[in-house]
Amino acid sequence: MFQRALICTDFTDGMHRLAQFVPSLAAGGFQSLTFFHNVAIDAEREIPSSDPELLAQPKRRITDILRNVPDHVEVKVEVQMGRASDNILRLAKQCKADVIFLGSPTRTMLEEKLFGSTTMQLAEKTSVPLMILRPQLISTYTTAELELRATHLFRYLLLPYDGQEMGHTLIDKVRQQVQGNPHSVLERVRLLWVIDDNIRREFHGDHPVEQAQAECEKIQADLSSLGLVVNTTVVEGDPIQQIMLTAEQYDIGAIATCASSLGGFLKWSTPSLTRDILRRSWHPVLYFPAR
Repeated sequence: MFQRALICTDFTDGMHRLAQFVPSLAAGGFQSLTFFHNVAIDAEREIPSSDPELLAQPKRRITDILRNVPDHVEVKVEVQMGRASDNILRLAKQCKADVIFLGSPTRTMLEEKLFGSTTMQLAEKTSVPLMILRPQLISTYTTAELELRATHLFRYLLLPYDGQEMGHTLIDKVRQQVQGNPHSVLERVRLLWVIDDNIRREFHGDHPVEQAQAECEKIQADLSSLGLVVNTTVVEGDPIQQIMLTAEQYDIGAIATCASSLGGFLKWSTPSLTRDILRRSWHPVLYFPAR
């Protein structure tokens, strides 16, 4: 789906390991990869420019594990000092990234409120899609497992959909990515409509399952015209639970989701399905900002 990636790592998230699998990422459609590490500014340190080793050592660490870079793939390693989210936004624009890779641990709302989250800050500010992976998994995958994961990240997506505006926007985003990339590796999508059983049944209409299936069939026909295999699932239950269960059941590569805003930290307690997916999913999450 994507051709130019900015892969960010703080070395505790395992994301730097992807430097060993450039051929696998290339098989997943990438033609340009920029690996980035941010050095946070410590008020007790000397002036950053007085110690160039602070920047040189992380760059060597990534460069030393680069493996078998194909001739047609451009690879860069960038290390900068400052505020991570600001540097990532600036570098994403500079390298024309069409997706940003981040390692983000699962968090409770309280932890996010107290300690902050670079991922949530970027989600609020960028128009570039975010591919979010869990450090606990990336760090423990064997070499063979991570090689396969890097190759198949974008081949099978789960698309939660409920007929609302953000659902339509998500479908449009996926359609645009496939149409705009002649090298797209996306092969299959599963459209999932969860009829929320936390909402009183009378608010769902007279025949909610049949109506959802009919709308899913229209989208199925639309996306199938792009050469994709499109499956549909309509279930009743708790949305976040059903999304996680479906991702596990159908061997999904990543869960795709979309939002116009995640509410910011001042609205951290406001319900948001996308925010819950970003916080709680152990599966890779492909987040599309609606802007």
